[in-house]
This record gives sequence, C-alpha cells and structure tokens, in this order.
Amino acid sequence: MSDSFDAIVLGAGAAGLMCAARAGQRGRRILILEKADKPGKKILISGGGRCNFTNIGAGPGNYLSSNPHFAKSALARYTPRDFLDLVESYGIAWHEKTLGQLFCDGSATQIVDLLLEECAKGDVTVRCGEDVAAVRHDGGVYTVTTQHGSYRAPSLVIATGGPSIPKMGATGFAYDIARQFGLKIVEPRPALVPLTLGGDEVLFREISGVSAHVVAGAGKASFPEAALFTHRGLSGPAILQASSYWRAGEPIVIDFLPGRATGWLLDAKRDTPRATMRSVLKEALSARLADILAEKLGIEVELGNAPDKALRAAEERLAHWQFHPNGTEGFAKAEVTVGGISTAELSSKTMEAKRIAGLYAIGEAVDVTGWLGGYNFQWAWASGVAAGDAL
Repeated sequence: MSDSFDAIVLGAGAAGLMCAARAGQRGRRILILEKADKPGKKILISGGGRCNFTNIGAGPGNYLSSNPHFAKSALARYTPRDFLDLVESYGIAWHEKTLGQLFCDGSATQIVDLLLEECAKGDVTVRCGEDVAAVRHDGGVYTVTTQHGSYRAPSLVIATGGPSIPKMGATGFAYDIARQFGLKIVEPRPALVPLTLGGDEVLFREISGVSAHVVAGAGKASFPEAALFTHRGLSGPAILQASSYWRAGEPIVIDFLPGRATGWLLDAKRDTPRATMRSVLKEALSARLADILAEKLGIEVELGNAPDKALRAAEERLAHWQFHPNGTEGFAKAEVTVGGISTAELSSKTMEAKRIAGLYAIGEAVDVTGWLGGYNFQWAWASGVAAGDAL
C-alpha cells in the first residue's frame, strides 16, 4: 500500500494528536501512525487516570531546556486558558488541585476522546498498530514504511515522545530518526523520577511509606511539597520535582521544617527545657521520621542540658539536610525525559528543523521538560499547535 498525504505525524500521543487536529482543521491531509494498539495510552494513565491536562500557571520558568528561552514562543501563543476553553467546549467537568493543577472530574478518556474528535473534524487519518520500519527523504518527500505499506508526504512530524515509561511502549525512536537526519541530541536522562539511597542512608529505607511536607532542592531549584521515603530511597512530589535538576554526585537538600525562624531550637530550650530532640521533632513530623532524625543529630540529653552551639548546628542540619542519592529508578519509573532533540536544531515558532525542510519535532521528543503538575501536557499542546499551524 502506498498513500500520499500533506504530512505524516509519528505518534498518537498528546502532542501528535493536537498537531494533527490543528493541521487537519486547516485543510491539510494528515496521517497519524501509532505503533500501539490505540491512541493516547500515556494520556490514559496520567493523573491517576484523571489526566492532569494542564497547569493554569504554566510559563517558560516551569521548564528545563538547554535553551530556556526556546519554549517562550509556543507557550505564549497557546496558553493553558486556550486548552481549558477547548475542554469546556466539550462539556468536560474539571477541578483544580494544589498549585494550579487541572484534572478531569471524570476520566482521562475524555481528553483522548476530545483529541480524536478534534482530529475527526479535520478528517485526520489515524492508524494504530503501525510499526515504522524505515523513514526516507528523497526529492522533498518523506516515505515512511511500516509492516502494512508505505506512506508519503512532504512533511514529517516526530511526536513519539521520550523513553520514559517503557512499559507503555516508550522508546528512544524519536532520537533515532533525528540522528538519521543529522539533528543533534541533548543526552536524555530520567526526570520526575524517584531517587535511590545507599550507604549510611539506607537507614531511611526503614521508614518506607512515611511522608513529610518539606522543601527539597537540587542545584538552584527547590520545591515545597511532600517527600516520601520508600523501600529504595526517596520519592513524592518534592523529590520528583528536584530529580529533574539532580545530577549524579550532587546532593539533594531537604528542609524538614520549612518556615521555622532561626533560633527556634534555642527558644524551645528556654520554653521547654525538659523536652528532648525527639519530642520536639515529633510535634511536627511523624514519630518514625523524628526518631531517625534525632538519632542522626546525636543530641540525647534534654534541651535544657544541650549546648547552644549544638542546637544551632542541629537547626542548620534540619534546614539543609543532605542526602546523597546513588542513582534514580531509571526510565522505567520516570514520568518524563530531560534532554532530547536539541532546540538549537528547531525553529521556536514552527518546531521545524532549520536544516531539513519539512521535518518537525514536538512534545517530549524535544529538549523541553516541564515540572510535575500538568506542565508537560501544556508543552505538548503548545508545541503541537505551533507545528500544526505551520504544516
């Protein structure tokens, strides 16, 4: 079988569906090829099955990239409000959780159905179960060959995502195509991923299941959310956020008692001299976590008998507690990928490759990675629209 289209979109995820719908509704003849048996598989599992479809506060500062300015254009031209208007036009009920995160009241299926309906309005052809065997570019035409035949178009959109969550079929296929056409790749690594602990810090695994509201930081970034101790190390929203900025060999810094004024332990010594470090910590933290922290701090006497210097040091450590992860749980547990197709290769306005006419890259395949909380979906929508409007 050989069939000709105006553009072929590889991948029926959030970015690919949005791009195809936008281009199709502009009168372009669009084909989506998806290797999975149905479209939008990652969308369906997102947000606990309710799809955290955007974040109302999404802006360029919520994204990691080798070029932090690259995302500005697309994000400015298609905003969270624009996607929310689309959601509401379909009568989909939604709610806002913490920190601007928007979820469906019902199911993530509603978002996939919305995108497929938008594609149908543009007469987009969606073919699932199509495993790409080869991509060629000759005479200004891209030919994509699958087990079912060959398809031709003057434009090709890479929207196959990154290698995170391989159990959903994710691979580094986008990078293979990019390399084939000479596009540079920023080394991909797992992001929004749990961290593992070893050595002396294995002790913290004993409190698996315990969480605390902390401020967790890596590099120059810090996040005030919950941290969770696991049987392998550290997780929870604050840790997942910090993991995107963490590099091997660097510490994760946690403030276990955020908002405490300097000198609070000295105040406690004065006000409750017979209190112990354990009892003071248990007022704010779970008993199991308080026990481990108190043991590590090594202040076994009542506060009234503890030297001021030791209490100041304990304060400082509790506010800047360093963990030294020995790794992450890898792409298998990563929600997204940091790195990908270099933004230096792409137009920030159209997402088209600067040196290869008709070749586009969008969504997670590109070196733009959002924070936890709907930001990656907003990048999918915005980059998809940017390319769809240019096809």
